[in-house]
Amino acid sequence: MAGTLRALRRRILTPNPKAVLMTERGFHIKNADSAALLEQIGGTFLTGYAHAAEARTIADAEEGLEQIPVRFRGFAYEGAGMGFTIRDGLPIGGSHHFADFLAGRAKNHEYMAWVGLGWGLARLPRFRWRRFTCEDPLMRWLVLDGYGFHQAFFKTDSYVRQQYREPHFPWPGGEHAWYAPRAIDQGIGRAMWFVCGTDPDLVADTFESFALDRRADLYAGAGLAATYAGGVDEAELRRFWQRAGEYQPQVAQGAAFAGTARYEADLVVPHTELALNVFCGMTAHESAELCDKARPSGDEGRVPAYEVWRQQISEAVAARPRS
Repeated sequence: MAGTLRALRRRILTPNPKAVLMTERGFHIKNADSAALLEQIGGTFLTGYAHAAEARTIADAEEGLEQIPVRFRGFAYEGAGMGFTIRDGLPIGGSHHFADFLAGRAKNHEYMAWVGLGWGLARLPRFRWRRFTCEDPLMRWLVLDGYGFHQAFFKTDSYVRQQYREPHFPWPGGEHAWYAPRAIDQGIGRAMWFVCGTDPDLVADTFESFALDRRADLYAGAGLAATYAGGVDEAELRRFWQRAGEYQPQVAQGAAFAGTARYEADLVVPHTELALNVFCGMTAHESAELCDKARPSGDEGRVPAYEVWRQQISEAVAARPRS
């Protein structure tokens, strides 16, 4: 009986697999290979979500997640983060699933798990958001990165074509609430890599239609996606780097985040190393060392520690000698 209820919960909570198809979303298709890759990423995300929706325990979900191939496993953990968030947001069933998830194997996928929580917030009524907090002054902004990705992916007309920007965003609030639109833009930029089908010129052209004060964050998100998700060869990476122009430091910062996320989860694959070499002139191991060294400690000032962290990474990469 319990197994039947879990299977029913999975069917009810898990989005329709067609929702991540390129043609269904109306996204640009550069070629068959890139479209297949992006759709596999989306499908793997939903697989992770389904594991969380159906799992009796966190360990049950982890068992399924660990079977996902290395290249795609991080996306499954991201989807599971969303799934456990949705379960926490339901009126019954408890509100500790995400915290328990993060305390387990997902700790090695911390970046992706927090981004997944942002996906969950996008699907929950806002009055449920008060259930969720993040005391880490760095990771809390990844939640809004995930929210921004979700909105650009599923509400593309509003957030990409009409360039909607939410005023007075309520989460997490506090003295740094003004930074929320910037963190959301970083997620929108990451989603743009999918919306534009990994076409570097189309991504850059789209960014150039946005207001100047939004472009740095958009480019940072795309640099992260290009490095973590891939879908391009070296010539295309170099083309995107060239098109980024004055925003190259932000692309490099996003790439460093992606390299660190994969390195800490032991999920480094060749395309990650290639992108890091092009954007940062470093390896995944070096990107993880840089992000750890630049990580702020102590109290936050007027500027969120997360933004200080990003700036220090951008400056450190820019100062590195490049061939």
